Amino acid sequence: MNRRQFLLCASSTAAFSTLPLASRAADPTSDWAVTTPMAPPEWALLQREALRVQSEAAEVFYNRYFDERGYFQCFERWGANDGPDDAIENCNDWPHLHALGGSDKVRDLYRKAWEGHLKQYTEAKTIETPIARDGMYYREFPVMNDWQHLSEGLSVFNLMGLSDPHDPMIQERAYRFSGFYTGEDRSAPNYDPKRRIIRSMINGSKGPLLRKATALDWAGDPFDPTGFFMEHGESTYQETLDHYVDYTDVVGDSPLNLQATSLVMNAYMISGERKYRNWITTYLDAWIDRAKKNGDILPSYVDLKGRIGGPRRAWWGNVYGWGFSPIDPVTGKREDRNRVPRSIVAFLNAYLLTGDDKYLQVWRDQNAAINAQAQIIDGVSHTPTMYGKDGWYGYRPGPYRTNGLDIWYMSMRDDDYQRADTNHPWIQYLAGKNSNYPVTALRDNLDAVRRKMEAVANDTTTRDTRLADAMLKFNPVTVTPLLHLMCGAIHIARPTWSKTSAPQGGALLYARLRYFDPVKRRAGIPEDVAALVSELSDTTTTVTLVNTHPFRARTVTIQAGGYGEHRFTGMTVNGETKPLNRNQVTLDLAPGSGATIRFDMQRHVNAPSLRHPWDGA
Repeated sequence: MNRRQFLLCASSTAAFSTLPLASRAADPTSDWAVTTPMAPPEWALLQREALRVQSEAAEVFYNRYFDERGYFQCFERWGANDGPDDAIENCNDWPHLHALGGSDKVRDLYRKAWEGHLKQYTEAKTIETPIARDGMYYREFPVMNDWQHLSEGLSVFNLMGLSDPHDPMIQERAYRFSGFYTGEDRSAPNYDPKRRIIRSMINGSKGPLLRKATALDWAGDPFDPTGFFMEHGESTYQETLDHYVDYTDVVGDSPLNLQATSLVMNAYMISGERKYRNWITTYLDAWIDRAKKNGDILPSYVDLKGRIGGPRRAWWGNVYGWGFSPIDPVTGKREDRNRVPRSIVAFLNAYLLTGDDKYLQVWRDQNAAINAQAQIIDGVSHTPTMYGKDGWYGYRPGPYRTNGLDIWYMSMRDDDYQRADTNHPWIQYLAGKNSNYPVTALRDNLDAVRRKMEAVANDTTTRDTRLADAMLKFNPVTVTPLLHLMCGAIHIARPTWSKTSAPQGGALLYARLRYFDPVKRRAGIPEDVAALVSELSDTTTTVTLVNTHPFRARTVTIQAGGYGEHRFTGMTVNGETKPLNRNQVTLDLAPGSGATIRFDMQRHVNAPSLRHPWDGA
C-alpha cells in the first residue's frame, strides 16, 4: 500500500472517531523520563523570554488599539488598501504564539478581536460602493473580495483551531465558510462543480462578481487621505482610484482562488469528512491538468466555460495574472503584480493532506519551464517573472526559484534542496553552518518587540486618523524564529521566511513537531520548557528539550507534525533507542534536566487532524 492509498483508507475508517473530540479519556502514561542535568542554555532562556514578552506585548497592543467590544479603533473603510481584512490582521501570529506556549490571555484577546471585527464590519456599510452597501460582511464573511485579501483576513481564523478545535463556533464557521466554496451552500454559487472552477476572482458569502470590476469596487468610497498613513503613497483619493483603474478583469477562475483550500482543510481536520478532502483534491487536480495543457505553467485565467485563457487563449490574463502590470499612479511607472506564486499554499495543503508528490511536481515543472526561458543580459543569466501577449518579460538576475524552499521543506529531496535558494540563516543552521543562529535570531526577535512597542508608545494617531492597516507593522508578535527553532516549521505567511517565497495570508501550520501541555490540557509547550530542533531529514528529526526550572518537574507531549500527519517510529535518547508506532510521545522532565532526542519518522502517513493528544486515537 503506497502513501496515498494509506491516507485514503485512513480518512474513511479509523482516522476519525464519531465521538465528540472532547469526550475521550487522556492517557497519562509517560514514554520517557528525562533526568540528565542540563544547565539552561542561552537559547532556552531567550526562547522562554520571547514567549513571555510577546504575550505581554500583545496585551498592551490590544488595549491600545481595540475597544471593549473587540472592535479595532480605526476609520472604517471598504477597499483593498485598508479594508476589513487589515483590521483583524493586527492580530496576525497571535494564534501561533498561543499554540507555541504563549499565555492564555493571548488566546482570549485574539478570540475577542475576531468576534469583534465580525460585528464591526457587518455593521459597517458603504455609500457609493455597490458591493458593500448592505454591510461589508454577510453571514460573518466578506460579501465579495479577491483571495489575496480574503486569505489575509483569514490569517487568524485559519489557525484558531490549533488551540480550540472543540469550540463550536470555530467548527460551525469552518463548515459554513467552506460551504461558500464547495458548492454546498447554493446561496453563494461561487463554485462550478462541472467545470471545477470558482467563477470569479472576486467572491464571497454573496457569491461571485460576474461583471467587470471597477476602481470603486477596489478602492471603496471617496475620502480625503490627508493625514492618514497610505501604504501605496497616495496623497489624494483620485490616486487611490487610479491605483485600481486596470483592475477590471475578474470574471473566471484564478489561481488565487486556490487559497480557499485552507478553509476547507480546517473543515476536514475538524470533522474528518471525506467530502472536504475530495473537494480539495478535485479542485487542485483540475489546476494540475490546466498546467500540463499550458506548457507546465499554471494559467492565470480560466473562463466560465472552463477554457484556459478564454476564446482568445490569453492564459496570462486576469487581475494579478502573469501579464498584470498596471501603472502605479504615484510613480507613473508600470509595476509587475503577478500573484500566481501565492497559490503555492494550496499545493502545500494538498501535500499535507495526501502526501502525493504530484502537488509539488507541478511547481517543479513550472519553475523548470520558466528557467528554460533564461537570457544572458550584460553577461548575467536572467529569468522572467511575467508573461504577456508579446511573450516573457520581467527578467531578473539568476534562476527562477520562487517557492523553492517551500517545496524542499515538504519533500526533503536532495534535488529540491539543490534547486532552492538555501542562503537563509535557518537553513544554514540546519546544515551545521550557522551555530549562532538560535541565539542571534531570538535576540533579534526580542529587539524587534522592543522597537515596535516603542513605536506604539510614541504613536499619536487616533481612531479618526488611523486606517485599518496603519499599525500592522507594529504588531509586536513575530513568531517566525520560534516556529523555526521550536517546531522545525516554515512560516510561509511571512516574507522574512524566504526571499523567494511569496507571502501567504491564511496559510496553515507546516511543522515537523508540535507541543502540548498534558497537565493543563492546552496547546503549547509547558511553562519553563524550551525546545530546539537542530536537524531535519526525510526520516529523522533531532530536538533538544530543556526544563529550565530548578526545582519543578514538567511533562510535555510532542506531536509528529503540526496536525499529527507524521508518525514516530522510534526515539533515541542518550544512546538508548525505543521503538514507536504513533504520532505523539510524552516525556517527564526532571527539574533542571534536558536531553537531545532523535526521532525516527515516517512523514505524511496520517490524515491531518486538529485533534489534541488527550482526545484519543
